[in-house]
Amino acid sequence: MVDMNDKHNLAIIVGSVREGRFGPVVASWVADQARTHGGFEVEVVDLAQVELPLALPDVSPKFSDEDYPRPAGMAPLTSALDRADAFIVVTPEYNHSYPASLKAAIDWHFTHWTAKPVAFVSYGGAAGGRHAVLHLENVLTELHAVTIRDGLSFPFYYTAWQDGRPLDPESSGYAKTLLDQLAWWAGALRSARETAPYPA
Repeated sequence: MVDMNDKHNLAIIVGSVREGRFGPVVASWVADQARTHGGFEVEVVDLAQVELPLALPDVSPKFSDEDYPRPAGMAPLTSALDRADAFIVVTPEYNHSYPASLKAAIDWHFTHWTAKPVAFVSYGGAAGGRHAVLHLENVLTELHAVTIRDGLSFPFYYTAWQDGRPLDPESSGYAKTLLDQLAWWAGALRSARETAPYPA
């Protein structure tokens, strides 16, 4: 059961910055599902509105995360990641992987992902973005995040959505399963982080 008095901060990350992208449509629907669920305070973070240079400083954020020299335009993203108890990454699939914008956002940060749960909502052609998610699971596991097994995938999204909603009537049920698992992990991991520092 969801404790309505103990909501978790959820950051929904729109991963694509491509012109004409579909990501904001998917993210808006996911945000509505999360608000309906009741277990989250929801914040949508659009990477298209964040300064994300590909050139990185010579020191890893692993060793100087709080003082890491990030661009001023990245501050809203960094703050959102810092206060989040959980994440949902909304990603398309580009050439069997995920967008460079997502990799840049991940690489500019380190401890912000540590001991926090990450769920995935993907969209694409026949595979529905699953290749992108498989790669993201590997990357985020390296950063000590906990990836959620039951994600959402939308194959052939260009014919599977109408008026900002998926046509499959089961989609809301799948979203609830994802959010239930995400809320459980968010609570468990937040409690663990508050009890003892994660031994990264």
